[in-house]
Amino acid sequence: MDIISAEILLLVKKKMAEQGAYDRNSYDLIVEEVIDYFKEKGKLTDEDNEQFIKDQLAEMFEAAKNNLADE
Repeated sequence: MDIISAEILLLVKKKMAEQGAYDRNSYDLIVEEVIDYFKEKGKLTDEDNEQFIKDQLAEMFEAAKNNLADE
């Protein structure tokens, strides 16, 4: 996983915990929200492969959910 995807995942997990949102649909919505936030802040640009980042994060759902359950 590249650095930006890892940063996004950390924020996604934080938001999941704050919102108590542990299902797949909520995860996908939070991923979209965090990606938009990173775009607004200039951390993601049109040159970044957004679909690749989303695909990486989609594969991390189970790990993220399990990680939160362990905390």
